[in-house]
Amino acid sequence: MGLLSIIRKIKRKEKEMRILMVGLDNSGKTTIVLKINGEDTSVISPTLGFNIKTIKYHKYSLNIWDVGGQKTIRSYWRNYFEQTDGLVWVVDSSDVRRLDDCRAELHNLLKEEVLNLEVMDRSRHWKIVGCSAYTGEGLLDGFDWLVQDIASRIYVLD
Repeated sequence: MGLLSIIRKIKRKEKEMRILMVGLDNSGKTTIVLKINGEDTSVISPTLGFNIKTIKYHKYSLNIWDVGGQKTIRSYWRNYFEQTDGLVWVVDSSDVRRLDDCRAELHNLLKEEVLNLEVMDRSRHWKIVGCSAYTGEGLLDGFDWLVQDIASRIYVLD
């Protein structure tokens, strides 16, 4: 993120953050967005393309880009990176047969040769948070960390 973009964000009265949420299809991305916003999660359709949801979260306005995870559109994920403040990679850990696919897509996304988070470039801030999109358990912990981490980097004069 460049200096001008940091200055622009500091000057905004409405403190906005752009969050990109990606992962394989049917991993729970849309369910997470709806659950965080207190909406009904009983009937959810696959995301074709993307959905944008603006959520008030503490003193911030989160613009969450929920991007579909179907194999045919994964190559377009990189098009959503510009002006993104944080990325949430969603993994359905109960879908054991697709964990290798999940790992491979994350490798592609980060352009890393291997998924070895312990030695990942120290300039990247990351955290693994166990949670349930279905029950909501752990979601607030994850979003609290994400929002605080982003705020510490882009709203430095708070």
